[in-house]
Amino acid sequence: MSWAFRTFLISTATVAALAAYAWATDKVAWQGECTIYTVRCDQGEWQANRCSGTLRAAERYRFRTLKPHREVLFWIVASAEPSGKLTDCAIEDRRHWVCKGGDASRSITLHMVAGQPVAEAGAGAAHAVEKWRWWLLRAGLPAGSEALE
Repeated sequence: MSWAFRTFLISTATVAALAAYAWATDKVAWQGECTIYTVRCDQGEWQANRCSGTLRAAERYRFRTLKPHREVLFWIVASAEPSGKLTDCAIEDRRHWVCKGGDASRSITLHMVAGQPVAEAGAGAAHAVEKWRWWLLRAGLPAGSEALE
């Protein structure tokens, strides 16, 4: 194998690995969006962030920040339920924001830090996992019993 071909293979593998990492961790997204991948606990109960039953993929909640308007739009992916809007938001970027008004009772969070929802009064409770784990669960494969804190 020539050095040029070997260099090409290593470069291709490196780019593919970086792309896979970016996809799996949601480091890259379009239009200021951030997705929360939620799970439910079947045949068991939640004990903090641990499910005593079987972890199953649940809804994906998508949030789109509109920084100039100080708003965050949200919806459940592949759901007929109408979208909602959070208002009076302090938005740093798509992964860091906090809102005070709007459809707070319909949203799973009013505050996002590093792309993860912050549990607060006034927002629905949800348990989230990493994107790659959600896809494993959706495929019916075991992926642990703990959600993110």
